[in-house]
Amino acid sequence: MAKSAEVKLAIFGRAGVGKSESTYRHQATIDDEVVTMEILDTAGQEDAIQREGHVRWGEGFVLVYDITDRGSFEEVLPLKNLLDEVKKPKNVTLILVGNKADLDHSRQVSTEEGEKLATELACAFYECSACTGEGNIMEAFYELCREVRRRKMVQGKTRRRSSTTHVKQAINKMLTKISS
Repeated sequence: MAKSAEVKLAIFGRAGVGKSESTYRHQATIDDEVVTMEILDTAGQEDAIQREGHVRWGEGFVLVYDITDRGSFEEVLPLKNLLDEVKKPKNVTLILVGNKADLDHSRQVSTEEGEKLATELACAFYECSACTGEGNIMEAFYELCREVRRRKMVQGKTRRRSSTTHVKQAINKMLTKISS
């Protein structure tokens, strides 16, 4: 039996936005391929060293805010900046999720604001409710997995080409030394 593809996803957001602190595995068939998602669900209360370790570990990221808490929304951009800083020079693969959509009557962040921020971050945007299951959160995770796998394939091809180039250069240097 073929080994399934593995994708490491980390979930970040302010404490209380609707995440729980845990790591778990979820297996799904995405585009006819079995994918094992290892999901690190941070509690939003980790210290700077822990947070940086979580960023280094992750391959894809879910940035979550609570639509009823403007402060949690305002913490998204600093989180994205942290991801960029730790992961540089790589582009960070992420999605933005506005949680607690079932509490629309207490909304402090409009859907349009979430969409605008996602455009600025160059990522997909989803609104959902972890409590009621409202919104298609599984599809959000599947799309994030697809993007992580696409980037892995592109980086893998680049690395191979780069390795081949280094081997060619080494052989050329050896041949040049031998012929001189």
